[in-house]
This record gives sequence, C-alpha cells and structure tokens, in this order.
Amino acid sequence: MNDRDTFDQQIRRCVYDHFIKVGQAPTIAETAAALTSSLSEVEAAYRRLAEGRALVLQAATAEVLMAPPFSAVPTPFQVEVGDRSWWGNCIWDALGIPAMLKEDAKISTGCGDCNEAMVLTIKDEALLETSGLIHFALPAKQWWSNIVFT
Repeated sequence: MNDRDTFDQQIRRCVYDHFIKVGQAPTIAETAAALTSSLSEVEAAYRRLAEGRALVLQAATAEVLMAPPFSAVPTPFQVEVGDRSWWGNCIWDALGIPAMLKEDAKISTGCGDCNEAMVLTIKDEALLETSGLIHFALPAKQWWSNIVFT
C-alpha cells in the first residue's frame, strides 16, 4: 500500500467514524481539520474513493452523499439505535447499519407499494418477525449504473 492509499483509507475511516458518532457525513472541511490536511487533498481523496465505489459524492460540491450503508440526506429508511439515528440509502443499507454497529435497532420506513408505515426490529443481530417483502427494482449487478436512483 502506498502513501496515497494509506491516506485514502484514513479519509474513509474518518468519514465512517463521523457518520457513526454524529449521524451525518463530515464536510470536506471537517475531514481536513480532523486529519490536519488541506481541502484539496481531502477532496482528491473523496474523488478517488468515489471512483472506487467506497463513497458517493454530491455532483455539484464533491461532498459526501453516501458512505454505504449511510446516507447524508434523509431517505425513507430511518434507522434508530438507542437515542441515535441514521438514514439508510435503501432497505438493504438500512439493515446494514445495525449489522455494522452490532446493535439492536428499529428501522422505520413505508411500503414501496402503498406507503403504509412499516417498522422492522433488529434484536441480537436478527430481524424479528414482520410482514412484507423487500423488493429490489434492479438486479444487484445494475445498481452502480445509477446508484442514487437504485
């Protein structure tokens, strides 16, 4: 691993740590301050990480939009763990948050067909009984052709 790869991994870790602790994505400036790096170094690392599909950036600003399974913007998939909460990009990511954190969680969402409120409960790393289906509009191999839509 070269210095640039090591730096990119530090950036990625900083983004995820911030999401976990604060509940939202760090800005480029916050990441730069946390790692005592320049804004241009952090933005370049964000872009490399996006090229490698580790992050999804906002097109206009290069700020983090997604660090899967976390979303930087509200979505229909809210995940609550104790008094903390995050947004999942999709139901798959929403289920991934408590798996990543190894915590019990409540996921609030709505039926994709009728928008009826749905709550999924994760306890001891398992989904408790619930009704409904998880539907993926696209096969997984097509997700990155338009990851924001997916």
